[in-house]
Amino acid sequence: MKPSNTLSAHYREKNSLKNKLDISDREFHDWYRFVLSYPPQLVRKYILDFGLTSNDLLLDPFCGTGTTLVEAKLQNIPSIGIEANSFVHFASSVKINWSIDSTELLKIAIKIKQNALKELAKQNITDIPAQNTDAIFNLKKLNPEQEKIILKNSISPIPLHKCLVLLEEINKFKKSDFFKYLKIAFGNALVYKFSNLRFGPEVGVGKIKDDTIVVETWFTQMEKICNDLSLVQNKDFAPSEAIFSDSRNLKELLNGKQISAVITSPPYPNEKDYTRTTRLESVILGFINSKEELRKLKKTLLRSNSRGIYKGDDDDKYVKGFTEIQSIAVEIEKRRLELGKTSGFEKLYHKVTTLYFGGIAKHLIELQSILKPGAQLAYVVGDQASFLRIMIPTGKLIAEIAETLGYELVRIDLFRTRFSTATKMDLNEEVVILKWNG
Repeated sequence: MKPSNTLSAHYREKNSLKNKLDISDREFHDWYRFVLSYPPQLVRKYILDFGLTSNDLLLDPFCGTGTTLVEAKLQNIPSIGIEANSFVHFASSVKINWSIDSTELLKIAIKIKQNALKELAKQNITDIPAQNTDAIFNLKKLNPEQEKIILKNSISPIPLHKCLVLLEEINKFKKSDFFKYLKIAFGNALVYKFSNLRFGPEVGVGKIKDDTIVVETWFTQMEKICNDLSLVQNKDFAPSEAIFSDSRNLKELLNGKQISAVITSPPYPNEKDYTRTTRLESVILGFINSKEELRKLKKTLLRSNSRGIYKGDDDDKYVKGFTEIQSIAVEIEKRRLELGKTSGFEKLYHKVTTLYFGGIAKHLIELQSILKPGAQLAYVVGDQASFLRIMIPTGKLIAEIAETLGYELVRIDLFRTRFSTATKMDLNEEVVILKWNG
C-alpha cells in the first residue's frame, strides 16, 4: 500500500523546524522533550480521527517524554504510557501530574535560587559568567564512574560546579511532593542550556561553554512550570499514568485493562543509541550510576542499534518467516563484507534489523490480549538507511508483520519527509494505521 500524501506538502521544510512546538502547544509539553519527538498536533489529529472520548483508554507503549499522554490529558482522554528508559519515564510521569500547588512550588524555587546564589557567592563565583575564571578553585566534579559513562566534554567544569551546587539545594527537598518538578526543570536546563551538547543524527559535543548562567536559567524554567500549573489549578482532567517497564511484556503489565486506541512512536532501526540522548541528565540526576546499570537499562529496550545487542537476545525468532526482513539483513551483511567493514558494531548491523522487527512483532502479539475489538492504532515510524545505506522501509514492514498477526492495515499516512545528513537521502516518516477486530 502506498502512503497517503495528505500531509506531505506541509512537511518539506528544514529538519530543524519539523518538530518545533507551536506557541499554543508549549504548556506542559516543553517541560522536557526529546529533540526529535513528534509534535502534539499529530496526536490531536489521530485522537480526532479515531473519535476518542473520555470513555476510551488510550495507550502509548513507547511513551518517551509523554507527548501522547500530555495531549490526551489536555483532550480529556484517559491514557496509559509505558517507558523503559528511567529518566525518560520520570519526565513523562511528572509532565502529566498537575495536582500540585503552583504558588507553594514557586516559593520553594525562590528559596532554592537564593540559597544557591549565596553558596556560590561564598566561593567568589557569580552566576553571571565571569571575565576571568583563572582564580576559581575547588570545583565540584562528578565521580570517576559517572565520568566514564557520559560523553567527554558534555559540560564544562564551571557550569558543572554551578549545577552541582544548585542540585545540592534542590536535593534538600527530596522528601517533598515538589521535588520532581524542581528536578525536571534542572534536567531540561542542564541539557539545553548548561551543557555543550548538540543534537543531530546522534547526540554529540558542540560549542564549548566555559561558563554560563545556571541558577537563574533553572529558575526561569521553574517559573514556566509554575505558570503552566496555575492554568489548570482546581480543574479536573482525565487520569493519566506512566508505567516504568518494557513494552514487549504487555500481557502481564496491563492485565485486565481494555485499550481503545494506541498512538505511539517506537524507536527506529537507525543505529541511534537512545540512552546517549539522555545520558548527561540521567547520570547527574542519579538515574544511572554505573556501566552495569546502563547495561541493565539497555536490555529492557527494543533492539534498534548495535550498542544495545546482547548475547541471548532472541526476538528475531518472531520474524524468521518474513522473507523481506531476512533479505534486508542478508543484504546489509553482504554490503559490510564488500566494504571491508570489520568493527564489532558493524558486524551486528544485520542482527539489529531482525531483532528490531522481532521485538515489534512480540510487542504486537502481547498487545492483542488488552485491545478492545475495533481498537485503532497509529504507529509513527521512519524509513532508515543507517546500516551501510541499505534501505529499510520500516512502516511497510511493520504493516506486513501486523497483518500476519491478524491486524487490519487501514492505511499508511505520510507524516513528513526527513533529510538524512548521514546518507544524504530523503527518508519518509509515516504513520501506520491499524485496526484490531478481535
